[in-house]
Amino acid sequence: MRGQPDVVAAPRERDRSVWPRGEGRWPKFLRKNGLSVAALLLFLGSFIGQALTGFHVANEQARVHHDIPATFGQYLASGDFMEAVFENWESEFLQIALFVVLTKFLRQRGSSESKATDGPSDVDEDPNEKRGDPNAPWPVRRGGIVLALYQRSLSLALLFLFALSFALHAVGGASKYNEEQLRHGGEVVTTFVYVGTAQFWFESFQNWQSEFFSIACLVLLSIVLRERGSPQSKPVAAPHSTTGGG
Repeated sequence: MRGQPDVVAAPRERDRSVWPRGEGRWPKFLRKNGLSVAALLLFLGSFIGQALTGFHVANEQARVHHDIPATFGQYLASGDFMEAVFENWESEFLQIALFVVLTKFLRQRGSSESKATDGPSDVDEDPNEKRGDPNAPWPVRRGGIVLALYQRSLSLALLFLFALSFALHAVGGASKYNEEQLRHGGEVVTTFVYVGTAQFWFESFQNWQSEFFSIACLVLLSIVLRERGSPQSKPVAAPHSTTGGG
C-alpha cells in the first residue's frame, strides 16, 4: 500500500555448523552416540573382513603344504588368527595409553593435541574441590582411594587392555610359531620362551613404531593444518601459534 514503508525482512543468521540441515532426521540415540556407533560398526566390519580373508589365506597356505584345510571355527580358535588380532590391539592400546599419559606432562606449542604451554588447564583442576557437587561422578564425591584411582582410571584401563592384548598376542604367537616348528621338524617352545624370541619382538615393534609415528604426525600436522568441525583441530582461523583445540 502507498504511504507505508516497505517491510524489510530481517537477515537470516548464518548457520555455522558443518552440516546445517538434516540433524532432525537422525534418531535421537544416533545424534547423541553417533561417534561411538560409527567407530564400532567400522571395527565390526573390519574384524569380519579380517576373519574371512584370513581364513581364505590360511587355507590356501594349508593346501600349498598339503595340510587339511581348517573350518572357519577352527581358524578363529587358531594361533594364526589370535596372533594377528592381538598383535594389532596391543599396539593400539599402547599408543592411546601413552598418548593420554604423555599429554599430561608434555606440551607442543601450536598443536591442538596439547594443553596450553603456559598456565593451568581445566583438566588440571583438583577434583577434591568438587566433592560437594551433586552432579560430580560418584568417585569424586566419595574421595579417598576411590578418587585416587578414578582420576587415573583412563590410563589404567588402557594399560590393562594393552597388557591383556600383549599376553594374548604371546599365547597366539607361540601357538602359531609351534605349528611352524612342527611342520618343519623344529622344537616346540613355551609361551614364556616365545616371548624371548626375536620373532615376537619383531611383530611388536613393527606395529609400535607405526603407532608412535602416527601420533607424532597428528601432533605436528595439527599445528598448521585444520579440519573444520572436528574437535581434534583448532578453529580454522586460529593462528598457528594457538595451542589446544579450543
